Amino acid sequence: MLETLFTKLEKGYDEMVSIRRFLHQHPELSFKEENTAKYIKSFYEKLGIEVRGNVGGNGVVAKIYGSKPGKTVALRADFDALPIQDEKDVPYKSLVPGVMHACGHDGHTATLLVLANALHEMRNELEGNFVMIHQHAEEYAPGGAISMIEDGCLDGVDVIFGTHLWASETTGTIQYRVGPIMAAADRFEVTIQGKGGHGAQPHKTKDAIVTASQLVVNLQQIVSRKVNPIDSAVVTVGSFVADNAFNVIADKAKLGGTVRTFNEDVQTNIKEEIERVIKGTCYTADSTYDYLYAKGYPAVVNHKEETEYLIECAQKIDGVTSVEETEPQMGGEDFAYYLQHVKGTFFFTGAKPEDTTENYPHHHPKFDIDEKAMLIAAKTLGSAAVQYHTYQPSGYSIEIGVGK
Repeated sequence: MLETLFTKLEKGYDEMVSIRRFLHQHPELSFKEENTAKYIKSFYEKLGIEVRGNVGGNGVVAKIYGSKPGKTVALRADFDALPIQDEKDVPYKSLVPGVMHACGHDGHTATLLVLANALHEMRNELEGNFVMIHQHAEEYAPGGAISMIEDGCLDGVDVIFGTHLWASETTGTIQYRVGPIMAAADRFEVTIQGKGGHGAQPHKTKDAIVTASQLVVNLQQIVSRKVNPIDSAVVTVGSFVADNAFNVIADKAKLGGTVRTFNEDVQTNIKEEIERVIKGTCYTADSTYDYLYAKGYPAVVNHKEETEYLIECAQKIDGVTSVEETEPQMGGEDFAYYLQHVKGTFFFTGAKPEDTTENYPHHHPKFDIDEKAMLIAAKTLGSAAVQYHTYQPSGYSIEIGVGK
């Protein structure tokens, strides 16, 4: 059965590339992916596959029914793009100014569509059911996962698998982790209210820029001095705005940043420590402040047995050269919400472009992937999906970290 599936996927590889490149040329931002959603829904309708659009917003869910009873496996791919100008010199460069697929979501979508086609063609040989979750708005909280779950995308699902094409790792690499693999991703905003004035008379002002600058430095002491070194955490100030004429002392300054954690107690502690530092910094400057802390996606926490099962499947995939444990990644992913509702695992599929002088990271204007990684991702997800109905947790002896 796996041989048949893999043969179909290999025959569908050119279509996979074509879909990915079309989507790459026509990206849409989070919560605005109307045309992409229509494209996905139309793909399923033409194949005669049961499909529902507008799931929790712009989400699309398709269902494939095997001819024999079995478990229900969900597979998820996201499809939103980012507000970044595409600077690559390739034929499939984005045609939308200021918007591009800079994270591989176009590849995720193409992978799942061609895999769904293969599973549909094999439905008379398969046991169980398969739910294809095409999720909108992964890039920006609150994200699309929550609303899609509330709209029933996980109803009846026994397990879920998902992957991220990972351009920093060589094609042929599958990276996994039991437990937390991606961090909780929160956001904070601080407005410092001082007293503006003439640049030549600082003694008559309360300089918001100086106060905010001191705050940036003080915030860096939270992780180094307030968090147990055993725990991982990040506090980053990514935005500093205080626009004035050159000879004006700022009345107000705004800071924005992110907090990344794996442990909820650490997360709560950092939230409180940020305000303590703000309060102290503003007190010494005789200034006031407004503070907003918004929790984003929780940590992605993989289930042990499903992760070990995924390892077993990946080690048998032609084209997979290394199956290895990854360090926890501080990036966020709303796949976390699915794993709070059903068992499953999220893994990385190496997709580092070949023959490039420089490998550009995710969210970079020149980001790209090795499209051959899509086929590896499809085979790995497909293998996990079609064999899960016979999965017995005690029946596997996993050699962790060993590739083919």
